[in-house]
Amino acid sequence: MPLYVLDTDTLSLFQRKHVKVVAAVTAHAADPADTVATSTVTIEEQIDGWSKLARSARTPAQHEFASTFLALLAPTWGRFVLCPMTVLALTRYDSLRKAKLNVGTKDLRIAAIALELSATVVTRNRRDFGRVSGLQIEDGSV
Repeated sequence: MPLYVLDTDTLSLFQRKHVKVVAAVTAHAADPADTVATSTVTIEEQIDGWSKLARSARTPAQHEFASTFLALLAPTWGRFVLCPMTVLALTRYDSLRKAKLNVGTKDLRIAAIALELSATVVTRNRRDFGRVSGLQIEDGSV
């Protein structure tokens, strides 16, 4: 059963109703053989972004914007299978980090999860994820 893991950028595009990303995700979700997922790394990134926005809010309008932003994010998280950072994925992450691939920490963690699950990462970031040997990637935005 093919597993497709949305990276943070792709999940954000889905949440903002990017036409091509929504179509790609919907096509995978409609195929009973496919499973669409995201990772705990992605959820952590989105929570961090929202938290910074909420903490920096000074006006009622800024507080409302932060609250509305969270209200947009949270319901979409439950639409996808959630892939955790397991001990095996952490071990894989450590190996990738030691390989000095010049890829950011969070992207390497998403890649490690995907590699452990034999999943395809759905991302626009071919430059970084493409540096990870053996990782399958797909760009759902084109």
